[in-house]
Amino acid sequence: MTAERDGWGTAVAIRAPATSANLGPGFDSLGLALELYDDVEVEITGGGLAIEATGEGAEVADRGERHLIVKVLRRAFDVLDGLAATGLGQPPGLRLRCVNRIPHSRGLGSSSAAIVAGIVAARHLHPAGDLLDDAAALRLATEIEGHPDNVAPCISGGLTVAWTGGSGARSVRLDPAFTEVTAFVPDQGLATERARGLLPETVSHGDAAANAGRAALLVAALTQGLGGDVLLDATADRLHQDQRAPAMPESAALVGRLRAAGLPAVISGAGPTVLVFTSASEVDSMTAELGNGWHIHPLNVAPRGARVRHPGSDVRP
Repeated sequence: MTAERDGWGTAVAIRAPATSANLGPGFDSLGLALELYDDVEVEITGGGLAIEATGEGAEVADRGERHLIVKVLRRAFDVLDGLAATGLGQPPGLRLRCVNRIPHSRGLGSSSAAIVAGIVAARHLHPAGDLLDDAAALRLATEIEGHPDNVAPCISGGLTVAWTGGSGARSVRLDPAFTEVTAFVPDQGLATERARGLLPETVSHGDAAANAGRAALLVAALTQGLGGDVLLDATADRLHQDQRAPAMPESAALVGRLRAAGLPAVISGAGPTVLVFTSASEVDSMTAELGNGWHIHPLNVAPRGARVRHPGSDVRP
């Protein structure tokens, strides 16, 4: 932050990573941060609201107060004001600049990146920002997003196990032994609401038990470097991927082909991106069969979550 205006910081730049949730059997609980980033700059001004956006989602820059990051900033400022009883209310004006690289509506956590970036920016701009630590930020982000599986790794980096208890959302951060993944991103997106609408109200005891066991195995496999058949078995799912397949038949078919070839492939989040726990070189033989409409992204696991971006940062764009 630079000089202050009536107690507010004047400007801050945040870099927030993409995330992949579920990872197969870990529905609404497991998440992974990825080295694909959105950059967000927020400046306190003398009045008004200005939004500039380039890259993904640039077409929604004119939403004004309905822009997701603006809504999150307002919410976070209100929370901080309540915690500290500063009486500052909202800042006189805001200028928001976004450089978006995370594909929208593809299951790579673009909304979570926006939410977390807004919260991190707010706590650096508000004079009472220290009151909103990462645990409180996770609770607030989950209230806004509705579930913690993407916002947890976006805040913490690495591999996270998230859950919601009596005191709200919580998470545990782990260091995965696997640091390379490959994302197959289709041209067409899929609204999370549509994907969730295909899930049944109830599941069988057998399916629930199978997923619980595989999710536990997946945590062990990812943190201990257990590849091969173990990781392939660990990424098997019986609760959501087949149920959502009608909304993303090409993605479901690709997952089936990759898994038949022995590669641990899953639907990333609500889809339709396909994530494979392997380097791009191992799936090169299949790329010629994909045809147009798929974008292949070799990605590393991001060891750190959203943070203030400083000059000379080692974070790759």
